[in-house]
Amino acid sequence: MKIIDRYIISKYLSTFVFTVAIFCVVIVIFDISEKIDDFNKYGATMSQVIFEYYALGSLPFFINMLTPLFNFIAVIFFTSKMADQTEIVPILSGGMSFNRMLRPYIFCAGLIFAMTLISNVYVIPYTNKIKVEFENVYVKPNKVSTTSSSIHMQVDSNTYVYMGSFDTKSKVGYNFSLEKFDGDKMNEKLMAERITWDSVANKWSLHSYSNRIIDGLKEDMQRGDQKDTTIDMRPLDFESYENVFTTMDHKELNTRISKEETRGTGMMNELLLEKYKRLINPFSAFILTIIGVSLSSKKVRGGIGLSLGIGLGLSCVYIVLERFSSMFSIKGGLDPLISVLIPNVIFLILSFYLLKKAPK
Repeated sequence: MKIIDRYIISKYLSTFVFTVAIFCVVIVIFDISEKIDDFNKYGATMSQVIFEYYALGSLPFFINMLTPLFNFIAVIFFTSKMADQTEIVPILSGGMSFNRMLRPYIFCAGLIFAMTLISNVYVIPYTNKIKVEFENVYVKPNKVSTTSSSIHMQVDSNTYVYMGSFDTKSKVGYNFSLEKFDGDKMNEKLMAERITWDSVANKWSLHSYSNRIIDGLKEDMQRGDQKDTTIDMRPLDFESYENVFTTMDHKELNTRISKEETRGTGMMNELLLEKYKRLINPFSAFILTIIGVSLSSKKVRGGIGLSLGIGLGLSCVYIVLERFSSMFSIKGGLDPLISVLIPNVIFLILSFYLLKKAPK
């Protein structure tokens, strides 16, 4: 590693950290001004707001979501400043190729990529859970629905469940029925007025139940006041609050996806979208870094303002593309993998074009 490599790396990382810090202050100020009435109305203490909501919940979420923007702005800012101070021309004139000059940039982008990927898989689901739980109590408790109605679920290849309603807070369901089939013939139908979850025994309890067992032309009817049973479903399967999948760690998300393949409750696109975002979006660190260097490595009249303005505009375009493609996947049925790839592939093509046009 040469002196110029260490110089670029120090500039890159220090500018990135400074950009994150500045934006965090701005985000907190605007967020507090929007939610302070809710905090006061629902009794959130100052320590809860500062340490629980912002330090452990909200700030990690915003930093992770806006890391591509922070990274892009940092690269353009310090690179255009280097070009404005006529530092890049001597580097290239001294025999270093443009591609060689990219090495410290790619190294730093790799660090940001690794940090983002690890955060997506291991850290952000935990902090999102803190954020969502806090918001459901102190920000928008009246907007959180704890009751799901008309639930149809396929538990396995031969078993189907229906509930008239289920309350995720009390973990109680009403008008429950379970049907088991052998091919196209029903061989058992279990019905109950009420079903409750026993969190200690990890079992369901049926209340006022009847169980109809069919064996050819023979039928056996069983009735009772209460019966414990084991069914491959959990109260978590019925939770439907906003951003519920963002609070699942990678193992929980994969488990939910495998269950969804059997049950078909209509949530598969959202589950796969969340999974692919966590694994693919961190690669934007490399793409946006190449675009940033290619755009800002040339000295232009007017200083760094033009390069910074173009960078902000492209960052906004990237975020808008990402949001639109996600919405098309959730609402329009677009394949989740294609949805996640669209903004990254478009900007990857743009990065190759700008790299070709960059001053050599």
